[in-house]
Amino acid sequence: MRPHPASSGARLRLIDRLRKVGLTALLIAFGCAAADDARVAVQRSLEGERPAAREPRPPAGYAWVIFEADTVLAEVAASAEERAEGLMYRDEVPDGTGMLFVFPDNRVRSFWMANTYVPLDIAYMDPSFRVVDIVQMEPLVTESYASSAPAMYGLEVRQGWFGESSIGVGAQAEIVFGVVGR
Repeated sequence: MRPHPASSGARLRLIDRLRKVGLTALLIAFGCAAADDARVAVQRSLEGERPAAREPRPPAGYAWVIFEADTVLAEVAASAEERAEGLMYRDEVPDGTGMLFVFPDNRVRSFWMANTYVPLDIAYMDPSFRVVDIVQMEPLVTESYASSAPAMYGLEVRQGWFGESSIGVGAQAEIVFGVVGR
């Protein structure tokens, strides 16, 4: 299967970011044996080849959520316990990071901000990773912020990030889940 055309540019930008902060160490952490293997894997990916088992991937428990030119390294909250805690008790959510909530079904979702100290945006996404709603949420609010359409995923990031990145309803994401069992 050929990757989404926009994802190739996003992957290149992500790899460039990794190079700036120490490509070898980070790519080894992401599951590559060596930087040379990573470079070959990235090149193959950009040429449309299927990912090999040793290509760069986020660490276990994380996912890359790619919107054309922008990528979020998101913690994955897939269990009921992880979804219930979310980003509570955090003092910050740095740019380029967030939390991806994964649900077992597609329905109207509702989030609240109890014990959450940072203002957040949430993008609700359908099973095909298309954004169906974006809602701004204020810290410590205990009323619910419901989606306007059914969603299977929710991506929380620092408030304002979606607008600054020109990501709106209808945007299509590509999600690369992290390595399993590491």
